[in-house]
Amino acid sequence: MPASSNFQQAIREAQSSALVGPNVVNKALPYVGGGMVLTAAGVTGGLALMASNPPLFMPIFWVALIGNFILFFVAQNAAMKGNNATALPILTLYSLLTGFTLSGIVAMAIGTAGIGSIGTAALATGITFVAASVVGRRMSDSIGQALSGVVGLGIIGLLIAMVVQIVGGIFAPATFHGTGLELLIAGFGTVIFVGAAFVDFYTMPRTYSDDQYLAGALGMYLTYINLFIFILRLIIALQGGGRRD
Repeated sequence: MPASSNFQQAIREAQSSALVGPNVVNKALPYVGGGMVLTAAGVTGGLALMASNPPLFMPIFWVALIGNFILFFVAQNAAMKGNNATALPILTLYSLLTGFTLSGIVAMAIGTAGIGSIGTAALATGITFVAASVVGRRMSDSIGQALSGVVGLGIIGLLIAMVVQIVGGIFAPATFHGTGLELLIAGFGTVIFVGAAFVDFYTMPRTYSDDQYLAGALGMYLTYINLFIFILRLIIALQGGGRRD
């Protein structure tokens, strides 16, 4: 989950009410929206490949996943330097590949809870964005910094829980891949990234200059992608999709 390092950096830098980039949020939002559209296109491509040539999907998935991690760090480095001409095409490809890597969980959600589950997750993510854009911009320093600290600790706890789930699943799959633990992790992750959505609007103008709008867009994009993923995981778990017979 690359969002964690980017988010922790934002928390550390958001130490005062001084605005580093008063216009960075407005400049970043169109690129967040564009990234979401590209991600949806990547998901569509992945689903189409799964339907037309299933044996080919997994090899391409692993290549896309590894490439995605590399592209993330390259794009983040360029965006933090304000080198937006270099960062933009990398982020475009990154968004497409992210969508492709998400096609597996999207297919699982459709198979478990129907196509409506995707609409539900997308709607919940959109509602969170609207609420966060209104409330997050108006948070006081005391509330913003406190919420930032709670969310940051929550992300660390979430990462630990996911590692435990993966490692434990190797030795005791019936316990660590069961619906109960998955429901707990999915619910906790959803709550944490809802909080992160609000924190983003507080930290961005205090972290990034106006020229670093693509770096801010990348951080916000990752927040909403992770929120969407955990809502899907929650829906799947509620439908018993995490159960292992």
